[in-house]
Amino acid sequence: MLVTPAYAQAAGGAAAITSFVPLILIFGIMYFLLIRPQQKKLKDHKAMVAALRKGDQVVTQGGIIGKVYKAGDTEVEVEIADGVRVRVVRSTISQVLNKTEPAA
Repeated sequence: MLVTPAYAQAAGGAAAITSFVPLILIFGIMYFLLIRPQQKKLKDHKAMVAALRKGDQVVTQGGIIGKVYKAGDTEVEVEIADGVRVRVVRSTISQVLNKTEPAA
């Protein structure tokens, strides 16, 4: 036998822990570079969509620019031309170009 049982047993404890350190470091770096910024971006988008109100000029994910005519709970009615209104799901609003001031 090439390796004695006592030598194989002694090498198992410390070597197993040190082999996981690079894996834990890689996961930590991935969290701070990928996961955390994506969560922040999602949180900001939800706040922007929740703050939509009548008169805001918005851009949809399809690239349509229009003014919010009516804002509901799950849908927003956007006027894209004079007299042309489309219903859009709130979450598909990608950007708010101009915010309106709240009424006094």
